[in-house]
Amino acid sequence: MKRRTFLQAVSGVVGTGALGARSVARGEQAAAREVKVDGMPRRVLGRTGERVSIVGFPGLSLVHYDQDRCTAGLHHAFARGVNYFDVAPAYGNGDAETKMGIGLEGLDRSRYLLACKTKMRDKRGAREELERSLGRLKTDHFDVYQHHCLQSAEDVKQALAPGGAMETFLEAKKEGKVRFLGFSAHTMKAGLMAMRHFRFDTVMFPINFIEFFQWGFGKPLLDLAREQGAAVLAIKPMCRGAWPKDMERTRRWWYRPVEDDREIDMVLRFTLSQEPVAVGLPPGWIDLAEKAFEAGRSYRPITEAETDELEKLAHACLSIFRKQEEAVACGAPRHEPIYPDSPHECCPGSYV
Repeated sequence: MKRRTFLQAVSGVVGTGALGARSVARGEQAAAREVKVDGMPRRVLGRTGERVSIVGFPGLSLVHYDQDRCTAGLHHAFARGVNYFDVAPAYGNGDAETKMGIGLEGLDRSRYLLACKTKMRDKRGAREELERSLGRLKTDHFDVYQHHCLQSAEDVKQALAPGGAMETFLEAKKEGKVRFLGFSAHTMKAGLMAMRHFRFDTVMFPINFIEFFQWGFGKPLLDLAREQGAAVLAIKPMCRGAWPKDMERTRRWWYRPVEDDREIDMVLRFTLSQEPVAVGLPPGWIDLAEKAFEAGRSYRPITEAETDELEKLAHACLSIFRKQEEAVACGAPRHEPIYPDSPHECCPGSYV
């Protein structure tokens, strides 16, 4: 790879208020252009031309169950029209990959897209993890392969620099082992920086009603992805924010998931109504994912009245991403994770 010159890390992307009350929303005409397969709407995955189910399967969910339940969940999702399956080696230290590889056996590989990730930032480490993931998932290629959990400017620099993981990504694409390239990020600083230094096919980022309405989190990435023709893979659409201190936790999870059927339908539709979101990923629990599949099958664009209702609800909830963005913005050292029980926390280092 030719040596690339990096620009200064982006700054000032986080304001104190919402960055515009509304984003560019999908209307009825856009919904009418969606096709349904097995009852689930599908959208074009950005400039790739592939059509994907508007709700994907969260491989992280597999760490909570035995193989029989995992296999049943995967087959149920496929039967309900889900054709986008997401996983990563970081989920259960390979447990989710192994279970998904076994669970997907018997399903027609040409009828679904398989997405995986790596937290390795160097070329050699990324290659080793790629080959290990392919083996665990019993496949010869990934449809989408992503840099996992870009948090800081340093993460982006390491991954995209000469000798970085990006060299493995590009080589693997030439070899036919990956088709499309993307990344996941939990901070706008890292996400925007990555997008400005490489034209990724997919952008995995939290598009959540609480964060969006409280402080415009995610809106700049939606705008840039739309400009670049990249597909947004929305994570945390069913997050209800941080757990209130006095609330009994219904699940051992680092954030409070939306569990009420009506709220699931509404928050998921809000996220899926934002351009250019192609796929929404439910939380890491099979029962919640199955509720999301049903909400996806009955999808219709969010209404103005529902949006107003969600905006009011958002201001009564607690943000989970503001702390991370502020830590990145001030270059705080990463000696301790912000959320110790989060499976997405990256390796210790610096937020610079």
